[in-house]
Amino acid sequence: MAISRRSLLKNSMLSLAAVPFISKVQAAEPIKIAAIFDQSGGLDIYGQPVMNCVELAVDDINKQGGLLGRPVELVKYDPQSNIQYYTQFATQAATRDRVSAVFGGVTSASREAIRPILRRYKTPYFYPSLYEGGVCDRNSFEIGTTPAQTVARIVPYAVKQWGKKIYVIAADYNFGHISADWVSKYAKDSGAEVVATEFFPLDVTDFGTTIKKIQDAKPDMVFSLLVGGNHISFFRQWAAAGMVGQMPIASSDFGVGNENRILTPKESEGILAAYAYFQELETPVNKQFLQRLQAKFGNKTPYINETAIDGWYAVMHWANGVRAANSVERMPLIEALEKGSTVDGPGGISRLDAATHHFTVDIYLGQVKNGAWNILETYPQQPPSDTAAVCNLLTHPDDNQQYVIKAGG
Repeated sequence: MAISRRSLLKNSMLSLAAVPFISKVQAAEPIKIAAIFDQSGGLDIYGQPVMNCVELAVDDINKQGGLLGRPVELVKYDPQSNIQYYTQFATQAATRDRVSAVFGGVTSASREAIRPILRRYKTPYFYPSLYEGGVCDRNSFEIGTTPAQTVARIVPYAVKQWGKKIYVIAADYNFGHISADWVSKYAKDSGAEVVATEFFPLDVTDFGTTIKKIQDAKPDMVFSLLVGGNHISFFRQWAAAGMVGQMPIASSDFGVGNENRILTPKESEGILAAYAYFQELETPVNKQFLQRLQAKFGNKTPYINETAIDGWYAVMHWANGVRAANSVERMPLIEALEKGSTVDGPGGISRLDAATHHFTVDIYLGQVKNGAWNILETYPQQPPSDTAAVCNLLTHPDDNQQYVIKAGG
């Protein structure tokens, strides 16, 4: 069949028009962002899954054409659970690599090590981890839940189910100390009391003496605020002492290191917690997310928890700001986000509270059963009311501190 010159030119033009837009995006100068999460050391149980979710978020954005006609490029750092490396890499990301934003930090200590550095170098900072609340800094955005969203739900439920005497065990740094105050506050509000509180450095692995103290005190429950790989030893020793099923445990951070999968089903059975996300959520959006994660990581796909999923939400909120501002520059980005940012994701709707740079989210109360989370209750759109009581960046934009919120316990 003869092909005319006109038909050939027409078909060639159609072929050129059909070249995917993504090719142009790939050829453009990338927008660099940095991720600083522990991939090794005692905190890697938290850092590895959140890094995976940040990577997936970047993939999701790039598959939709990137931002401003440019691809997003992720620069990854492993601080090895070492605060010194956190400060080194935050400085490197802001000065040498000149990234547009930094996503990083697992513990509050790591956050407070890098937050002032990134503010000094005018690099927007997103902290995707639950924490004790109170950070008030226009340059930073705290994606994770605070005690007013989680502890406020766990304690009343636990008191109603188990009784009024609570024994608190907590990590010996600001997260543990401040969160323990919130447990006392919500215990008092529920007509209960904390009978004892013990704090443990992150390197402690022997809890034999503490378990004996708890047995002697005979509380109705234990509230755990332990953190990191070393502290998993408590739950193993608790089970070995025959205490599983004898005395219940509640926590506002158990599971964010996938402890329910690292421990045996017997060792974690019955532990109660509340978060903005559980992998077991039966929603279409969550199922689709897990499918994309599986497609990307295959047999290395991590079990996902709130801190991990907040890495994805953090990148998506940043992307909302870039689109709204039509810029990656710091102040246009911040001002655009403060006008409103909503992300409908695997855990439900995450909505920016402009006054605090924290987020209103759905909260789920869950209990471990056979190594998985059984969802007991759902609390839609819980605001960060603890931080809102002390922070208003709309009226005080130059505020720059972490308030120690008086819990009233």
